[in-house]
Amino acid sequence: MKKIMALLLIAALLCALTPVLAEQAQPRLRVVTTIFPIYDWTRQIVGDTGGVELTLLLDSGVDLHSFQPTAQDIMRIATCDLFVYVGGESDEWVEDALKEAVNPKLQALSLLEALGDRVKEEELVEGMEAEEEEEGDEEETEYDEHVWLSLRNAKVLCGVIADALCAADPGHAEAYRANLAAYDQQLQDLDERYSAAVAGAALKTVLFGDRFPFRYLADDYGLIYYAAFAGCSAETEASFRTIAFLAAKADELGLPAVLTIEGANHRIAETVVQASQDAARPVLVMDSMQGTTMNDVNDGVTYLSVMENNLRVLTEALN
Repeated sequence: MKKIMALLLIAALLCALTPVLAEQAQPRLRVVTTIFPIYDWTRQIVGDTGGVELTLLLDSGVDLHSFQPTAQDIMRIATCDLFVYVGGESDEWVEDALKEAVNPKLQALSLLEALGDRVKEEELVEGMEAEEEEEGDEEETEYDEHVWLSLRNAKVLCGVIADALCAADPGHAEAYRANLAAYDQQLQDLDERYSAAVAGAALKTVLFGDRFPFRYLADDYGLIYYAAFAGCSAETEASFRTIAFLAAKADELGLPAVLTIEGANHRIAETVVQASQDAARPVLVMDSMQGTTMNDVNDGVTYLSVMENNLRVLTEALN
């Protein structure tokens, strides 16, 4: 009899606790981000408040420019509370994805819209390979999507993300604001280190044997740049004319290195070096964070750690 009473008591306790456990199991806030920098900014602002389910959609190293969402990705967006994305030409799929939303409180935040007049049009600098236009294409203004590669943009955008988090979860707004203030200071400190490094550098020009997604960074610190392609270009083969121009420019300016972006294929940069008068000139890599994965995140990679490493590479390339 005592055993039966004990079992009944346990069953009663479980029934009483089930709603509480179910509530605890459900995240207070679901946030979905497209690319790694947005994911990490949000993670820093959320901090250790708990109860926030944060998702990185581009978690396997797929480039922003070629990403296509799966049905599971669409479902994650449809049911989340806050969706943060870049908002450029590469995110044309977002409009259709948002039509599937089942959460009436869903906030969708575009970085390009948030930056407004700070967003820059793509430009072709001297020697850069122009992208081939398909027949019948109308000429449209193209904007440089790589807004996250400016620490100054990052400060603005983190503020916007914090505002959205506070609106969606006012009960934890104080914690979000405190975390933002601490992170904002770290961004400011690194920005000042970039300014000092460029101000004290022997050179003010960088040369990329690759795409150039660092337009915002270059403009922040007054750098001149040459590159094979614009940042959002889909071209992968540089012409002999482009290679020859970049090699000659590296020699003319006495540049100590040719730069490239992350990835396995650095063939264009290597060809530029071989075509130059200094075949021992090193090829250095700056990371645009377009291929950062969740494995990298789990290994401790952060937005600031990548930007700090980029500063070391940039300093070497300018001296």
